[in-house]
Amino acid sequence: MKQFLKFTLATIVGVIVASFLGMFIFFGVIGAIAGSSEKVTEIKPNSIYELDLEGSLIDRSEDDPFSAALSEAFGQPEQAVVGLDDVLSNIEKAKNDENIKGIYLKGGTLYGGFASMKEIRDALLDFKKAGKFVVAYADNYMQSNYYLVSVADKILINPQGMLELKGLSADLLFFKNTLDKLGIEMQVVKVGTFKSAVEPYINTKMSDANREQVTAYMGSIWKTMLNQISVSRKISVDTLNAYADEMMMFQPTEKSKQYALVDSLVYADEVDSILNKLVADYEIVKHNALTKAPDNKKFEKEKVALIYAVGGIDGGDGEGIVSEDLVETINDVAKDESVKAVVLRVSSPGGSAYGSEQIWRALTKLKEKKPLIVSMGDYAASGGYYISCMADKIVAQPNTITGSIGIFGLIPNIQGLNNKIGLTYDGVKTNKLSDAISVNRPFRPEERMLMQNYVNRGYELFVKRCADGRKKTTDQIKAIAEGRVWTGQDALKIGLVDKIGGIDEAIKLAVEKAKLTAYQVKEFPEKEDFATKLMKGFGEDMETRFIKSQLGEQYKIFREIKNVEKINGIQARLPYELIIK
Repeated sequence: MKQFLKFTLATIVGVIVASFLGMFIFFGVIGAIAGSSEKVTEIKPNSIYELDLEGSLIDRSEDDPFSAALSEAFGQPEQAVVGLDDVLSNIEKAKNDENIKGIYLKGGTLYGGFASMKEIRDALLDFKKAGKFVVAYADNYMQSNYYLVSVADKILINPQGMLELKGLSADLLFFKNTLDKLGIEMQVVKVGTFKSAVEPYINTKMSDANREQVTAYMGSIWKTMLNQISVSRKISVDTLNAYADEMMMFQPTEKSKQYALVDSLVYADEVDSILNKLVADYEIVKHNALTKAPDNKKFEKEKVALIYAVGGIDGGDGEGIVSEDLVETINDVAKDESVKAVVLRVSSPGGSAYGSEQIWRALTKLKEKKPLIVSMGDYAASGGYYISCMADKIVAQPNTITGSIGIFGLIPNIQGLNNKIGLTYDGVKTNKLSDAISVNRPFRPEERMLMQNYVNRGYELFVKRCADGRKKTTDQIKAIAEGRVWTGQDALKIGLVDKIGGIDEAIKLAVEKAKLTAYQVKEFPEKEDFATKLMKGFGEDMETRFIKSQLGEQYKIFREIKNVEKINGIQARLPYELIIK
């Protein structure tokens, strides 16, 4: 009995101690988060800004206080999700801070779109105009990352490293055989010969039309990359193509230096001496630290609003653009008298036609009050173009994917699946078409006709929106529509965009149109505060982030499979899961 009481007491004490310890750790983490969020970075003389090219690149940074605090507490690497907004802001800070002498690009496996890579590349070129240096080092350079770092004054690589230069290829995932095995037929009604978003559900390979457009825009992207690498490295485009045909990643690393693709073969521990020759006794300022450094910009009463519209439109899962929320943001900005001009940053493959129309409506009303400029990111196609077309000016990168003016309807027919598992249906109806558009059987001819007419009306409206916005006739728009996808460079030639450039160029146009002399840029929607993040962290947001962390870049495929069950009704959407590599 004595022994029993002893063990029982020990257990109770242990539980109490563990509870207090857990609470201590929890509040310690909370304190670390609070402390880290308030800490302001002081830039010391002879500093070098270190930008890690690792992880995933997104348009706008997402504050993840838990990850940041835990990484800092346990000495783990910085969060492997990089916001383009923070990168561009930090490069600008580094350019204007006399204590920062150069930029060190570390690593070469940053996953991001080609337009985003060019935006960073352009910012680095501007940085160098201040007389400061850029040095890059990596064990391995992915092709898109090599394109980015090709602006560096010195490109260093591990003597046993790998440099990817092989040209572009594209993979599109097809589900038809899988759906056939399940007994599911995806019934498609569309407008647009090139409207290929439905192909993964009804084909096992690319259509001729889709192959034609993908070949065209991939060729345009590759041409842009080679032309800019050629200028930076002083190697002709023909020579670069010849090197690509050699599959450089499998060639001895020495060849990369022999071909002048890199400047030196060095190990990681040798980089320090190279940087020290450029800046004696230098101090490294990491990306997250520089983000917390003041930008020394003056407060100005008049503002340019930068509204982010990123992701699929009304795609669900808490990701992408929720049309209702974005409309609310747009309306709030329209009412804000301190906002004199608006830049809408669109990086979206489209999605719901209904959601796109609601956003279009809100932006049209905003434009009546203030100048509206669109800055296109990696994608601004289909519904992404729908919400862009009414802008005063549209700015895109040459390798932005845009256009895709077309609409489709996608309704599953699960009759085959029901038969496989023995389900039957019976019912009654009051009218001829009371049971129309059922998922338990194929379309009847009259249903398909009604659906096609419905989609046709949606397409005509889409075309009209584009024609009115771009000041063209509907026939002119239809000649370049049909769901066809274009690069920004080609879109400029046919009048779908007005200028080549990034966010900075769009802001410049907005300032000029509003005739502003002094202004500050304010981002919308405002980022969630710590408390909101804390609450979301215990919900679906945490689940999504966990899946992303486990799957990495393969998360796109997982998301597409999940979307099969959600893609129904009328869509203005791009097949954005086309993987270009």
